[in-house]
Amino acid sequence: MTRRVFIALLGGAAAWPLAARAQQAAMPVIGVLGGGSVAAGTFRVAAIKQGLKEAGYVEGQNVAIEYRWADDQYSQLPALAADLAARQVMVIVAMGNAAALAAKASTATIPIVFEVGADPVHGLVASLARPGGNVTGVTFLGGELPAKQLEVLHEAVPKSAIIGMLENPTNPNSDAVRANVQAAADSIGRKLVVAKAIVERDIEPAFTTLVQQGIGSLLLRSDGLFNDRTEMLVALAARHVLPTIYPLREFVVAGGLMSYGASLRDALRQVGLYTGKILMGAKPSDLPVMQAVKVELAINLKTAKTFGITFPLSLLGRANEVIE
Repeated sequence: MTRRVFIALLGGAAAWPLAARAQQAAMPVIGVLGGGSVAAGTFRVAAIKQGLKEAGYVEGQNVAIEYRWADDQYSQLPALAADLAARQVMVIVAMGNAAALAAKASTATIPIVFEVGADPVHGLVASLARPGGNVTGVTFLGGELPAKQLEVLHEAVPKSAIIGMLENPTNPNSDAVRANVQAAADSIGRKLVVAKAIVERDIEPAFTTLVQQGIGSLLLRSDGLFNDRTEMLVALAARHVLPTIYPLREFVVAGGLMSYGASLRDALRQVGLYTGKILMGAKPSDLPVMQAVKVELAINLKTAKTFGITFPLSLLGRANEVIE
């Protein structure tokens, strides 16, 4: 081998790591911001990745993802969002109302794609059709659903004179939702008792408090703290023989009595799709906020039997899914 050929080969070998680093640097980076924990958010991330895959992006192949989890400490979200913004990720995916607000406060230039239950026009976008700015996403208008959930719960358990509601008061739309549910309870002549949980250790004592106050049924608010603890909440309702309506069908699949709400998995899949579109050059201001308008009722007849509940035919006839 001549000296010139050896030097050329050596130069090429030295360039390989540089080329690999350049390729890695060129890979777009997404920031995912969640209020829960990495373990509890597994199904959320899977749904987002499904949407990304449908848009042509696979983590580790042509896109990288930076994760930031608040572990139910919503006060940490602003700092976590600021960290993602400082790293100049190409898109921030915000899961939940608190995360979305923190992301928006952290940057006016990095595109943000949210999944929220509250009306995003209040604090996130100018309008659903024309969001404007750097923010868009998917909403299932969860702020309007709890009042309807209470009505459905009353239809299933009409003898319940006192209805409980478990909420996370740090959720940005908690006050507005509580007022809507209270109005719904007043309209059917039922007393509403509210218990609050901010972290996981608050949940079991909150159940105990509600039972001690004589509730006959329970409405569980949609919140990352609760949505990520499906089995725990279903087990507590079973222990107290407490008929409960949940915001997601995942609770019913896990043994919960009934749920009424939009598909969170589908909403997060749409978030992944929107994120992919932005990576391909779309602007958030040109992507209308998507509404998960399809609301589904799921019922678990096996659980109903253990609770001694017979669902009226009118309710069973409206169910989208009945588990026997």
